[in-house]
Amino acid sequence: MKDISINSILDSMNADTAYLTDMWERCVDEKRKRYARNKFSSVLDKMEKLGYLKKQGYKTEITYTKLQFQDTADHMGFINDIIFTNESLIKKSLKKLDSKKIFIDISKDLNSQKFNNSITNMVELSSSIMLTIENTDNVELKKELKSSFKEIKEFLDESNEILMKFRGSNERIVLQRILNNRIPKPGCLKI
Repeated sequence: MKDISINSILDSMNADTAYLTDMWERCVDEKRKRYARNKFSSVLDKMEKLGYLKKQGYKTEITYTKLQFQDTADHMGFINDIIFTNESLIKKSLKKLDSKKIFIDISKDLNSQKFNNSITNMVELSSSIMLTIENTDNVELKKELKSSFKEIKEFLDESNEILMKFRGSNERIVLQRILNNRIPKPGCLKI
């Protein structure tokens, strides 16, 4: 999995609104190659969930519009909603995965898929928060975002500890590989 910069995607838009095809053509990796279109579309969907973009249109006429939050409370309410949703999914999945053997069940289990997706969402949200902290001048927003980032980090550490509890060394290695592969650089998403 590669990392794609949130800023590079936003920079691929000419103005506040752009067509999917135009964005895809302009956004290239370090080797000046385009990303696979379906993967690029899925990253744009992630950015929509993170509150950067709004999708409009259908099939070939899809456009994306940059979103701006009006105030700190609005921005934090959006982030807290994402955190709460993913925390509850992770907690439910952890309860159901508690007694599962990693090699036998976890790769095919629906609960583990929900767990993996929720972990990915939380990690990408924290990456997005780090980008916003670096780029905003709003002191109040920075303070709130740092608090949310700390909360996410603590929750993920607790979840990791619960998941690793009573696991054998081989199972721990497999779980660490799964979790480590999901962590993007700050300000990036996995593609």
